Amino acid sequence: MVSGTANGVANGTANGSAKNQVFLVFGKSGWIGGLIGQLLKERGLKFEYANARLEDRSEVIADLERVKPTHVLNAAGLTGRPNVDWCEDHKLEVIRVNVLGMLNLADLCEQRKIHLTTYATGCIFHYDKDFPQGSGKGFKEEDTPNFAGSYYSKTKAMVEDLLKEYPNVLILRVRMPIVADLTYPRNFITKIIKYDKVVDIPNSMTVLPELLPYSIEMAQRGLTGIMNYTNPGTVSHNEILEMYKEYIDPEFKWSNFTIEEQSKVIVAARSNNLLDTKRIEKEFPQILPIHDSLRKYVFEPNAKNKTQVLAAVKEMRGR
Repeated sequence: MVSGTANGVANGTANGSAKNQVFLVFGKSGWIGGLIGQLLKERGLKFEYANARLEDRSEVIADLERVKPTHVLNAAGLTGRPNVDWCEDHKLEVIRVNVLGMLNLADLCEQRKIHLTTYATGCIFHYDKDFPQGSGKGFKEEDTPNFAGSYYSKTKAMVEDLLKEYPNVLILRVRMPIVADLTYPRNFITKIIKYDKVVDIPNSMTVLPELLPYSIEMAQRGLTGIMNYTNPGTVSHNEILEMYKEYIDPEFKWSNFTIEEQSKVIVAARSNNLLDTKRIEKEFPQILPIHDSLRKYVFEPNAKNKTQVLAAVKEMRGR
């Protein structure tokens, strides 16, 4: 399944009118889960956070019965700390949460005819001879994942293939998520600012301040299937750091190394790709290309407090 709408859609709103909608959010202690809660609160939408862990079916049932949601938003899952390399040595934990737990939630929601949006990953593709870097040819929603270089990505591709059979589920392929806080450790920009050396590869990325509100609207519209959930186009590591240098720190310096050199300091391979964004552009024609979104939602706001931001980043970097 690539696109569609859930059962119960009326006047563009799935599972009842907006005033009757109740959202149940999984991932209350996580980054994206916290941001979703803030957005729902700002919009005056009724929501509660789930208490259950995804892999505990009886507890998930208890949450669904307690809240009786019209929509479930899932931002729970294991990505690993400090990064996906953790998953290589914790495979059973990853299976329980990212595969069994995710299927638990989808299955229980489907049985109750509840729309489920899950914030998944687009790190299941990699440039190859059919999708060369720099060609402008992006992976579409219906394309078969071709990257299993990390155990995290392997399980995510596995569960996506199963989830797409559920008619009530919207799968959002997030990539290298970005927010305005340049000291937040999960922010992709924060990660590369901390390094002395980075690879320089163009990638699709997700600017959360712009795209997270769209995800709530997608749920309300009852969209289902797979959605490449990134801004149009690509941006490279160097291009982001050049923006940082332009807006925040003119003296910032870094150097590049190759993927081969990078592989010596990480455990699992990393995904690099361009995702086709025609579907999300059709739903939200106002979506900004990645470079424009970065400037509007990240660098221009930070430039207004340049001195404080620079001091915070230097403290975070320790130099």
